[in-house]
Amino acid sequence: MDVFLVPVALERYELYCEEADEAPPPADADPPKGLLRRAYHRFREMLALAEHERRSPSNPTDAPRSLTARMKARALRWIAESIAEQRLLWQLRGRAEATLVHPDDLTADQAQQLLRRSLQRDWSRHRFWMIVDAIGGIGSILLILLPGPNIVGYYFLFRIVGHYFSLRGAWQGLAVVTWMKAPSSPLTTLRGLVAESPDSREAAVREVALALRLEHFLPFFQRAAIP
Repeated sequence: MDVFLVPVALERYELYCEEADEAPPPADADPPKGLLRRAYHRFREMLALAEHERRSPSNPTDAPRSLTARMKARALRWIAESIAEQRLLWQLRGRAEATLVHPDDLTADQAQQLLRRSLQRDWSRHRFWMIVDAIGGIGSILLILLPGPNIVGYYFLFRIVGHYFSLRGAWQGLAVVTWMKAPSSPLTTLRGLVAESPDSREAAVREVALALRLEHFLPFFQRAAIP
């Protein structure tokens, strides 16, 4: 697993990775028994739906959808966009080794310190929001298990399970994973692009993404980089 330490501001870095997501449950699989297992089963189904909705462009010739269907589609698109922010931490769960790719103007010790600082910040943030969302989700847990487009249930299920996975991933990265270091000159190039406008730097960021073989890196950097 490759994790990239990306400069997104003068003194700020974000972690980024592109790894295949966990496979969704089979369409004909029976829901497991037990409240938590059924909730996790629904969570995986929801992620698959969200990714399908994100990758399926709307067609002007399609028949108009109901208000409920439009609300569900909008919620699923939001979920799909939010997945990218937590995917790295989710992927760290169960990992024993990973490679930290960092700008080559940083030493390996500096990169390791920045990595730990980021993971510790993520651990604290996701612990706080998991508690907050768990309180809000108590009243909607029954809705999650009912058939139909339960938007409230989808929202709290995604938030609670997502924060739990992120907590586990952050702890794994801090306490278990053995980190190898790999300096990268393309990542260093990004530092000089932060101050430019998104439009003017787009071509250069595309070249960096191509050099690093990162298919979805451009929208991440354009969103995260702050002058």
